[in-house]
Amino acid sequence: MSSMLSALSQWFVNPRRNPLARLHMQAVSSRLRKYGLRYDDLYDPKHDLDIKEALERLPREVVDARHQRLKRAMDLSMKHQYLSDDLQAQQTPFRGYLSDMLDLVKKERLEREELGALPLYQRTLP
Repeated sequence: MSSMLSALSQWFVNPRRNPLARLHMQAVSSRLRKYGLRYDDLYDPKHDLDIKEALERLPREVVDARHQRLKRAMDLSMKHQYLSDDLQAQQTPFRGYLSDMLDLVKKERLEREELGALPLYQRTLP
């Protein structure tokens, strides 16, 4: 029973198999391209401290590029404008830069919890 539910949930979120997931992915991609963002830019470091730790471990150039994309998106949003069509065509909204480091941070946190060690950072949110 659980394997059937697992297979169903995998099918449901996989855009290669489910046409509704494909439509959703295209809609999200279109919206991100309009503002020049990547999907990983939507993660909020104030919401999840693992994301904050992963961002701190990334190279400075990657974090600076993320900040520039976020600033440009806020500026465009405030002006009620979108990127030009030629710039939108150059955008890669689903090229990830954070997921590998985030997986490593979560794995390290779980390992520390299993060993009973103190966390590297306080896990409370403001």
